[in-house]
Amino acid sequence: MKSIAVFCGANSGNNPVYAEAATQLGHLMAAKSIGLVFGGGKVGLMGTIADSVLAKGGQAVGVIPQSLVDREQAHTGLTEQHIVKTMHERKALMASKSDAFVAMPGGFGTLDEINEIITWNQLGIIQKPVAFFNVNGYYDKFMAFLADCVQEGLIKPEYMKNLIVESEPEVLLQKLTRYADTVSEDWVDSERI
Repeated sequence: MKSIAVFCGANSGNNPVYAEAATQLGHLMAAKSIGLVFGGGKVGLMGTIADSVLAKGGQAVGVIPQSLVDREQAHTGLTEQHIVKTMHERKALMASKSDAFVAMPGGFGTLDEINEIITWNQLGIIQKPVAFFNVNGYYDKFMAFLADCVQEGLIKPEYMKNLIVESEPEVLLQKLTRYADTVSEDWVDSERI
């Protein structure tokens, strides 16, 4: 696994545990030579994970819409920074540059991004592992909601089996790597995005 897209908040949240977890994950990714692909911002958990990867000599690739650059939200110290026109372009480019996806704590944007990736997997557009970094039980209620969707017959149970939910960053990376190793690279066609 060469790179992971991490979707996370442009805010740090009220609990310092989220920033601590972003720092831990970033340090581990750099130590394992796994590049970060992220939303390109300098603020919130986005900025924290990018700074932590870079601090340990890792690679951090940002993808940010021009509208956020105009608001002076762009991180200026990245390995690469790609400026795109729309959020749709942002998600497509992040997906094409990533071998796996992680949702850290975040808001509407994070949920939008990770759910689109889950849907692309479900539709066969991509076949890449998806994980929720369940810091401090952040995604417990969301997972309960998804379980209700399965119970109601609106999500097939097999789609839930493909989601990794983990609270320990080291174990999270191990599970992503194991999943990615079982997927045939021949199947993935980034041109389909």
